[in-house]
Amino acid sequence: MTPLAKHANPRAEQTPGAAPGPADEPSKDALVRYLEDRFACTQSCTECARACAMRVSSADRAGVAAGARGPARPPAAGADPDAGGRTPQEPRRTLLLCVEICDATCRLLSEEALRDEYALRLQVEWCRAVALECAHACDRMPDGEDCARRCRACARACSDFLATLG
Repeated sequence: MTPLAKHANPRAEQTPGAAPGPADEPSKDALVRYLEDRFACTQSCTECARACAMRVSSADRAGVAAGARGPARPPAAGADPDAGGRTPQEPRRTLLLCVEICDATCRLLSEEALRDEYALRLQVEWCRAVALECAHACDRMPDGEDCARRCRACARACSDFLATLG
């Protein structure tokens, strides 16, 4: 049973062994909404991943250019000296995690034969949480408004899709 069919007719599971009939199939409107929300979530995850990857790339280029121009800055307060002066909550790691999770979510949502609603729900919920965390990290970065906006849009799309699942 597809994730949508389960939520379209809660009585479908009450008749074990019964052949699926028209009452077990989702309405056309429910199917359209499910597909639209799934597509919107996929598109938003792609845009979020792209924006985060661009932020990481531009930060890496800026770091290389800064290193070539002069001495490195002293470690930040609270930084681990064995970690090269980086703080444990480095925004770059958050951005990279967001790229990976959004990409994985996009791949999962793109599967035609998806049957495991539980795995789908967990992945989309994880994506939503990571996208929100990433948006907060982007808010603290110079020129991070676009990335934060795309991450928040991804989180909203994930919420909308989860609502479709019921």
